[in-house]
Amino acid sequence: QVRLMDSGGGSVQDGGSLRLTCVASASRYSMGWFRQPPGKPREAVACVAGRGGEGYYADSVKGRFTISQGDAENTVYLQMNDLKPEDTAFYLCAGSQGYCSEEHWTGRFVDSWGQGTQVTVSS
Repeated sequence: QVRLMDSGGGSVQDGGSLRLTCVASASRYSMGWFRQPPGKPREAVACVAGRGGEGYYADSVKGRFTISQGDAENTVYLQMNDLKPEDTAFYLCAGSQGYCSEEHWTGRFVDSWGQGTQVTVSS
């Protein structure tokens, strides 16, 4: 069983920054994050795969969030800049053997989940 450990959430003011970290017990082709805002369905945030050859960002975070891989294939980071209240959510790291794309970064292809970390952005 592949286990993911995600961390780095917290509370910040509008315009602040946070960096999330995810470390997996074994590598997966695609790794990244989903988030679930209060009272809303889970949604895709970003993913990376193929040593950076594949990548995806939700339109809502493009230009503000950056996903990157560590030296080891089992570690990924999500740098979140210019955070807005709309980014408030429970963030979950995930791994998949499927492609990293708008079409494929969905729960249907995820086989490993982190425990999640809360991000709260106040106005």
